[in-house]
Amino acid sequence: MTGRFAARRALVTGASRGIGAAVAYRLAAEGADVVVVARTADGRATLPGSLAETVEKIGVFGTTVGSITADLTDADQRAGIVGQAELLLGGDIDILVNNAAVAIYQPLADFPLRRRRLTFEANVHAPLDLAQAVLPGMRAAGRGWIVNLTSASARLFPGPPFHLVEPGTALAVYAASKAALNTLTNALGAEFLTHGVRVNAVQPRAAVLTEGAQHLVGETIRPDQLETLEQMVEAVVALCDAPADLTGRICVSLDLLAELGLTARGLDGGALTGAGATS
Repeated sequence: MTGRFAARRALVTGASRGIGAAVAYRLAAEGADVVVVARTADGRATLPGSLAETVEKIGVFGTTVGSITADLTDADQRAGIVGQAELLLGGDIDILVNNAAVAIYQPLADFPLRRRRLTFEANVHAPLDLAQAVLPGMRAAGRGWIVNLTSASARLFPGPPFHLVEPGTALAVYAASKAALNTLTNALGAEFLTHGVRVNAVQPRAAVLTEGAQHLVGETIRPDQLETLEQMVEAVVALCDAPADLTGRICVSLDLLAELGLTARGLDGGALTGAGATS
């Protein structure tokens, strides 16, 4: 443990597996007290990993660890998350990582309203609700970091002609939700600049083949289209300690590492050798 995040309290959503679990692990490894959030405590039958497993893994570092089971698409359930986390950690949240997301890929012509609403509840309303809940404490403290996980899919398709690759326009609703999240991130960064609160979003430059990504698009991803989990986590963690001149930006993982001169480290904060260490 480096102690980099010692005495800081962090809340990480979507932390039963993948990027969320890895970020929570890395923050705890560097001294943070962490509360992790996911929809179910014991995971899903279709994917490996669970909230309980994340808590067990984080526990080895000896910091305070808590978990909250909540469905972020349900406004009533997410309304109490920050208050519960503050009780578990004994104070206001210093770091919020909004990682949880709903990704439903389906052509727009028959994309149901219910699925559109679920997507925007998880990917737009939940991150903003949680940000609004932590901001009073951050403003009072004169410091805080909010990091939203976003996606390169938020960009527009250039054309015509349109040269679409899988999943093409089937990801448009998900992409639209991430575009909305980017706009809110930028605006919050501007709004809270003078209060010491840093608000950023970060997207992978290439795909990170987590359990969820493997389930969705794993068969269509080539090795040269991938970046490592450690690289993505390094970028997220950099923004959990971002200076004022970075706030409000929508960052790209590997580009951010290169800009800051950072090399990806292991999830325990230790040196990492091999391809995963490159920026």
